[in-house]
Amino acid sequence: MAYDEESRETDNEDGGILDDGNILKIIYNLLRNRFGQMNWWPAESDFEVIIGAILTQNTAWTNVEKAIYNLKSRNLLSFEAMDAIELDLLKEYIRPSGYYNQKALKIKEFINFAKKEYNFSIELMKKENTAVMREKLLNIYGIGEETADSIMLYALKKPVFVIDAYTRRLLERHRIIEGSLKEKYKNLQKYFADNIDNIDKIDNTDNIYDEYNCNNKINKISDNKINNIINNKINYERNTNNIINNKINYERNIEIYNEYHALIVMLGKMFCKKNPMCSGCPLEELNHLV
Repeated sequence: MAYDEESRETDNEDGGILDDGNILKIIYNLLRNRFGQMNWWPAESDFEVIIGAILTQNTAWTNVEKAIYNLKSRNLLSFEAMDAIELDLLKEYIRPSGYYNQKALKIKEFINFAKKEYNFSIELMKKENTAVMREKLLNIYGIGEETADSIMLYALKKPVFVIDAYTRRLLERHRIIEGSLKEKYKNLQKYFADNIDNIDKIDNTDNIYDEYNCNNKINKISDNKINNIINNKINYERNTNNIINNKINYERNIEIYNEYHALIVMLGKMFCKKNPMCSGCPLEELNHLV
């Protein structure tokens, strides 16, 4: 998470993605089997997630926890409290997170945005179109792609995959993506979105009506009026089923994106560090499996 978001991208439009995506399913299963369910992001409210996402830029999570504690112990983890607090005082409270002068300004900018655009309502933010909300966040001072997507996924419950330093390191070291550390953020994000949607996904192939049997029954009915009624009923219930399935898929993608990113973060903290600890790593045998 300490990777510098704004300096990642290159002008290489072709990208260096070498894998067809199947390996992502293998990695997910290996990590899940080792670490279990992550239940990330560690916060008591969506607002706390947002503040934590800003504070975690270019620092370790342990430092963020100290800053969050300072804010929480003073009842400052709310829109209204953050709006009212003096900037210099906010800087002091978040000092443990590092770069506190810049981060205090970023928090204030986000608070001003939330007040102006959504009247301090996270629920209204959640109802906003995903692409629109993401673009709005990226237009706030100090909010880069990783921070915006962390807010989108963990606080606003939107299906966007977060790309961070741990993710890039994993892809690079296992030769899944060549030049991953310099690859464009959007390319890596698309790679994950294109290839992990089916991990542990619920089977949505069942229909409320068996189409074949329904069509056979319809063919035996000569009365056009009755035929139309049955057709309309089938179409209505099929459309209803599609809406339900789409909602299930949407929510399932959010869960998978959340869990997968959290597993990668755990891997990065425990094994795939700057100086890797490969012995005992859950991905130690990965090359033998693909």
